[in-house]
This record gives sequence, structure tokens and C-alpha cells, in this order.
Amino acid sequence: MYHDSAACLVRDGLVAAAAEEERFSRLRHCLDFPSRAVEWCLEDAGLSAASLDAVAFYEKPYLKFERVLRTHLAVWPRSWKSFRRFLPIWLKHKLPVAQTVRARLGRDVPVSFVDHHAAHAASAFLPSPFERAMIVTIDGTGEWSTLCRGTGEGSRLSLTDEVRFPHSYGLLYSAVTAHLGFEVNSGEGSVMGLAAHGRPDLLERLRRIVDVRADGSLRLDLDYFSFHHDLVMTNERFAALFGPPRAPGAAVGDAHKALAASLQALLEDGVQRLVRDLHARTGLTDLCLAGGVALNCAMNASLLERTPVKRLFVQPAAGDSGAALGAALYVHARGGGARTWRMEHAYLGPAYGDDAVEAVLREAGARYRRLEPGELVEETARRLAGGEVVGWFQGRLEWGPRALGHRSILADPRDAAMRERVNSKVKRRELFRPFAPAIPWEDASRWFERPHESPFMSLALPVRPERRAEIAAVVHADGTARLQTVREESEPQFHALLRAFGRRTGVAALLNTSFNGRREPIVCSPRDAWACHRRCGLDALAIGAFIAEKAEDHHG
Repeated sequence: MYHDSAACLVRDGLVAAAAEEERFSRLRHCLDFPSRAVEWCLEDAGLSAASLDAVAFYEKPYLKFERVLRTHLAVWPRSWKSFRRFLPIWLKHKLPVAQTVRARLGRDVPVSFVDHHAAHAASAFLPSPFERAMIVTIDGTGEWSTLCRGTGEGSRLSLTDEVRFPHSYGLLYSAVTAHLGFEVNSGEGSVMGLAAHGRPDLLERLRRIVDVRADGSLRLDLDYFSFHHDLVMTNERFAALFGPPRAPGAAVGDAHKALAASLQALLEDGVQRLVRDLHARTGLTDLCLAGGVALNCAMNASLLERTPVKRLFVQPAAGDSGAALGAALYVHARGGGARTWRMEHAYLGPAYGDDAVEAVLREAGARYRRLEPGELVEETARRLAGGEVVGWFQGRLEWGPRALGHRSILADPRDAAMRERVNSKVKRRELFRPFAPAIPWEDASRWFERPHESPFMSLALPVRPERRAEIAAVVHADGTARLQTVREESEPQFHALLRAFGRRTGVAALLNTSFNGRREPIVCSPRDAWACHRRCGLDALAIGAFIAEKAEDHHG
């Protein structure tokens, strides 16, 4: 009903299936009712809607409607344009959620509404490996909360304090994202990448309009923002302080880099204060993070570097899609269900058999060969070592916005020129955008100064200075890299590919980016993968048991 629509199925306390609607609809950040995702989750588990005991929804619509209404009335009549747009949508779609759920499922199922930040908190703590931990959730806004803090123990959550709308780290980050010419709710990652190229020269100017308190809470000077009453995020006073908004697609200048770096510095400092204050009150050193801001891997790494946090857990769909997982686990726990499931991998979505894959390849007129599993790994490693860019489509689809070795585009990380090639020819996006290295967990200390397990690509950690040139295509301008650690027991095939590439090159690491084109969701089905392969500058496709190429690209 907002963005990043998703569905998750919890059965006897275990997460049986989870997927975002965008993967089926092919509409990025899809906001539709997740009909296809629900249908797939039930089908995958061999269930029908009649089997469901309850449906959990990740927000309380009437409470959120109250906030939206109060906000518009507080600044009336400036808010008239926004009010005129939002009211019909709310009355038709966003308030009658229970009726919509029952109509779509075709039965009178109980519907539970979970507070938005409680859903985030549950998604962070309940799948974590910790018996007791600090919890921090940070996003744009839920019903009223924009961040919450507390603890989890066993199956219980205790959220003790909050910051309320309109004061929000998430909305601040999105406002600057819009000012810098990127798309809100998807371009924040571009701003994080851009920040590594700049210096925080505008930090003091930013602090004039954002008051970050000693405990990490914040207050925005609303004279510089318009998201609370208009269809745009910032106003002319903001532009007078930080320069005119950058037009989408325009050149990125030093001032843009400085603003991104200053924003990132302010966020990291504020969230470190939040965590230090919570640690001082609880004595805990394990931390669970969720909410869209928890996808900021540079911020996450700074918490390990500059706070008492020893262990950090961020589930891969930390944004709103992950609140489907949290809402389901929350309702299960609230009903007295045992906490039995721990998230050890993110492969919770659809898988496709080799017959289905081959049918797509045959229909497409592809040139392809079927290989044994070991042969497929060695052939893919050979191609990657030879400079090819390969689409890698294996097993169950990942949960969350990052490809983790099942729907990935892979390349050789050793040559810095590979970053520009993949950005310009394959992804067709800004050249400053960084890529992630996938590395066997047991090798992480060889490459990183202070390695921390990062299976969901949630940390940007410092690469050892003497090793940076060896993986130049995946090292950020500030010397960090967004690490994905791969355990053999969690992902044996991808781990084997890393090892095979290492035997050929001496570097057991690969450039890993999501298998999608510009403005597209990550591919879901074999048909999606082939269509993306056709459009993008991939050299080959390792899909199921097959190595495939476009007929015109066949190398003999």
C-alpha cells in the first residue's frame, strides 16, 4: 500500500517463504497489494488461503491516517495540493486493508495490525542469533515513529523510546537524496556511494538545520523542508543554503559530493549516539538494526568501529518489505509461539528446475550447453578469469534488495576498469556507483582489517591497504568495500565458484552486483534472466545447469 510490497509465510514458527511483489510484477518498489507474492508463498508451501490462521499487516492504517490528517491540517492551507491528492487514495485503498485482504484471499481470515516499528523490530531481533540484544529501528516514518529503541529477550520485544514525525533521519536522508537529483526510496544508496567521493565540508551548515542531541534523537528545522505539507521534500530556503537542486542525470559536482559526505557524516554520528546511549542504559553489546536506514552499510560499519557494539545483525530486507517478515513473526510470538527460526541465509524465494530453464532457452533460440555441477562452476570461473561478465542464476531467489549469489551479475574484481565497464555497459548507471566483493568467510581477514561476518552485504568495511589494488574494482574511494561473506554450508555452489576463481587467479573474490538492468527489479524467473541478458552487455548466462549465450555472441 506504500512501497516495497511483499509477503512472507510463517508456518509453525518457521519462515517457509518470502518474496517481494516487484519480482513478479516487474515494477520496481511495487506498491500494489502483493497478490502474486502471496499466491507464490502459499503455492510453494502446498497450502491454500483456507489454511491460514491469521494475516499480519505491517502498519496500523487508522493511526497513520490520523498522523497524515493532523500534519496537513497543521499547515493548512499550504497543504491543500498534497491533501487533495492523498485523501482519495487513503479512502479507497489505504484504510480498508482488512476488507482488501479478505477479498483477495476469498475468506474471512483474522487480520492483525502490527505497529510499523514493532514490525521492523521483530524483523530485526526475532530472526537474529541473539538471545538478548539492543534493538534500533530507523526509517522515514511509520504511523508516528521515525525511530525506536529498546531491547529484545527470548520472544519478547520492549521498545522504550522513540522520535516522532516529522523529525526523521530517514526523511532527512531522502530529502537530500531528492535535492541531489536521485529518486526517493531508491536513490539513497547512490547518495551513500557518492559520499565516499566527497569531504564533509557542509557538515556545520547541515547542523544549523538538524539538531542532533546527545542521545542521538534529532529535530529538523522545518523552515527548510516541505515534505510535511507538499509533494516535494525541500524548499527554496534549503536551496539557498546548499545550492540549487541537481537535475536528474546532470553532472555531479564537488558541491554535490560534499553534501552527500556531510549527510553521511551527520547520520553516522547521530546513530552512534543513539547506540552509545542505549548501551549505557542496558549494558548490552549485541545490536539488531532494521528500517530503511539500516540498509546504509557505511553507517552500520561505523557502529562496530566507534561504539561498544561487538556483534551486529541486519536482516537483508531491512526496509519496508522486511516488515512483512517482522509482522508475521511478531503475531506468531504474541500468540505464544516459540522462537525457533534463525536467519542463516536469505534464499527464501522462488526456484526453477532445469526443465523450466531449458524450455526458456530453447524458445529464445539461445546457444547453450548443459554441464555437470562441477563443470558449470569451472566453466564460469574460466570465463570470469578471462574478463567476461556473467549472469549467475541459481537456486532460490534472495529476500531483500541485494543479490547474494543466486541472482547476481559477476565479474573479475582485479581490474579497476571493470567497475566502469559494468556500470556503463551492463547496469547503465552513474560511474561512481560501487560494487561489492563476495569473499569466502574464511578468507575475510586476509582482505579486511577488522572482518565481521556480513552474509547479507550490510557492512562497508576497510580493506587492508596493501590488498586494495588486488580487488580494485570493488574498493570504494574511501578504501572500504561492501563485503559479502560466503559460508560453504550456507551457499556451497557460490562458495565453490569463488574457490574455483581463486585457483585460476590467486584472488578468491568476485565482483557481485544484482542481476537487473537500469530501473528494473532483480530478475526472478528464467524468462526475466534471459530478457535481461538480451538487453544488458552480459557475455554469458550461467543459469541452472546451463551456460547460455545469445546466438549472435557465440564464441565457438
